[in-house]
Amino acid sequence: DGVTEVLARHSESLRDKFVEIPCSEDYDSHKRFEGCTPRKCGRGVTDAVITREEALRVRRIAERGLSLGGSDGGASILDLHSGALSLGKHFVNLYRYFGDKVQDIFTEEDFALYRDVRKRIQQKIAQAFGISSAAMYLTKPTFFSRINNTEAKTTHDEYWHPHVDKVTYGSFDYTSLLYLSDYTEDFAGGRFVFMDAGSNKTIEPRAGRVSFFTSGSENLHRVEKVHWGTRFAITISFTCNPDHGIGDPLL
Repeated sequence: DGVTEVLARHSESLRDKFVEIPCSEDYDSHKRFEGCTPRKCGRGVTDAVITREEALRVRRIAERGLSLGGSDGGASILDLHSGALSLGKHFVNLYRYFGDKVQDIFTEEDFALYRDVRKRIQQKIAQAFGISSAAMYLTKPTFFSRINNTEAKTTHDEYWHPHVDKVTYGSFDYTSLLYLSDYTEDFAGGRFVFMDAGSNKTIEPRAGRVSFFTSGSENLHRVEKVHWGTRFAITISFTCNPDHGIGDPLL
């Protein structure tokens, strides 16, 4: 792995940490939206936007939803927007598959909290990159992940491969992760790793911590394999292209 530098330790509470890096050329092959498409690129970490208590409430939404299914392998996904839920080696649509039962699992308060958290993260990203929050649109996939050390059963369970979000998803311009559990307390391994030339920059998850970054090749990244315990997070992604925007999930 070469040299590893810790950008954010789980034991410290960071008000704001931001590192600016040169933008890749990935954005040039997509339509540009002035006042939103990244011209300033980088990565940030903050523990000051979402409280630990709010993060644990959000985690309970994930736990209740994933209690309906879950992957046979180590990585389970719950997407409240599309309804995608890991079930065995496949995915089902939560809303179609479970129908009215969904009303017993989630409440309007759950979805209101989800919206509020999403808005605050959006505003934080806009502020850090000097763009208008109104020019950003939520995009898919935006999802909860639950990762443990169960052996991978399908390629969907192989969450640890290095990747670039803009290359993988196309619509992504800004990516964020809200961590819902604690490194070394709830799980080992599972750190987030930016893979820079000559060194790795790692973020140690902590409940309530938000990491965010521009989605191009300037932020090639991966997640370490989880060795024990369970790691919960939610990935919330934004696009500058209104054609790729999605609405908040509705119960």
